[in-house]
Amino acid sequence: MPVTFESFNYRAVDSASGASVRGTLEASNEAAVVTKLHAQGLVPLDVRPVSTSGLNREITIFGGRRRVKLKPLALFARQLSNLINAGLPLMRALVVLTDQTDDPAVRSALRGVQSDLESGMAFSAALARQPQAFPPLMVSLVRVGEAGGFLGDSLKMVADTYRSDAELQDKLKAASTYPLVVLIIAILAMIGMITFIVPVFEQMFASLGGQLPWPTQVLVTVSRNMAWILPVLAVLGVGGWAWWVRNRNTERIRKVVGPLTLRMPIFGKLATKVAVSRFSRNLAMMLKAGVPLLQALDTVGQTSNNWAVERALDAIEVSVREGRSFAGPLARSGIFPALVSQMVAVGEESGTLPEMLASIADMYDAEVKSATEQLASVLEPILIVTVGIMIGSMVLALYMPIFGIYSQMTG
Repeated sequence: MPVTFESFNYRAVDSASGASVRGTLEASNEAAVVTKLHAQGLVPLDVRPVSTSGLNREITIFGGRRRVKLKPLALFARQLSNLINAGLPLMRALVVLTDQTDDPAVRSALRGVQSDLESGMAFSAALARQPQAFPPLMVSLVRVGEAGGFLGDSLKMVADTYRSDAELQDKLKAASTYPLVVLIIAILAMIGMITFIVPVFEQMFASLGGQLPWPTQVLVTVSRNMAWILPVLAVLGVGGWAWWVRNRNTERIRKVVGPLTLRMPIFGKLATKVAVSRFSRNLAMMLKAGVPLLQALDTVGQTSNNWAVERALDAIEVSVREGRSFAGPLARSGIFPALVSQMVAVGEESGTLPEMLASIADMYDAEVKSATEQLASVLEPILIVTVGIMIGSMVLALYMPIFGIYSQMTG
């Protein structure tokens, strides 16, 4: 029988230089990947099958399985924590939650987990086999809770973290919805004017005769060609979106988009604050649960969803593995503000790193809330001016020939 090969993403450390290495290998199973890495002089840290849906993405890839969103995931973790702390056996608790959940993605994933548990697999391992539903952060905390005998408490930590992340997402969506809707309405209004109003003016210009000003000529030419311009734009839009969904998780695209997101005008500072808040909260939670710092940094890096943040955490992980400071590479990353590295340094020196990280997360959560509230007030005048220029330019172009005729008549 022929051997089937799969693609595996790996994360390892070069035993000679201590550098962090990422890549993809083809092999029959994870054990074969580990063997290949050892043969190359690499020490494997993490090996997992390539997932087409990404680590923490919520958008469905065409034809793929639906990903569990943060709110249902937080609700599931909270309910499972309550049932386990109440003394209900794990399998019975999962059956109860599977029967009562309204989310089909959660229900499908839980059925797979139950099947693996019945075959004797550990709960954390069963969760890891459902990557479209349960992110690495949750799997790691469940594994620690299993080993330490506090599974209910670790699930409560997961629920609190994902609830905070869901609230953060809601704030960002609320801040971006208004400008997006206004922009879409403005574009539709322009298309409507070019398609239906400009032809009426064109007939009037033809009856008046004379040479049209160049802005009016451009507008009339575009209006005449809207029959093929609109379909082409629609095809390009759909094709561009399909390409983005398919390629946005590749290393080549993430290497460009990640740093660019943090440098964008207006939104860049907000994205940085969100990244700092998420990093601090997730790392604080894992350290409080008893996860070793190196393992916690690796997991938090996987869940950051930003290439620039992942590279910064790689440098921090190498520094910690070599016995050096955690705060040093944090300050040199160019991503985390100086205040964060200073507070982390104090936490390292005083032995209160988890508490200090939790304080950083709370502080930046408040800053994100304030920034999102200010965002609408900043964007509103910008949008008004932009829409005014777009619509006003079209109206001016339409009336320029009329103004020219009037000046000739009065002259």
